[in-house]
Amino acid sequence: MFCRLKDFRRIATRYDKLARNFLSAVCLAAAVAFWL
Repeated sequence: MFCRLKDFRRIATRYDKLARNFLSAVCLAAAVAFWL
């Protein structure tokens, strides 16, 4: 699962400054990766 999350550039580089925004991006990417 973590390898698939690293495919998302936004998560791998962590553009977000707020932890809340980063967590929401991780949750969204995990849902997309799990769904596909």
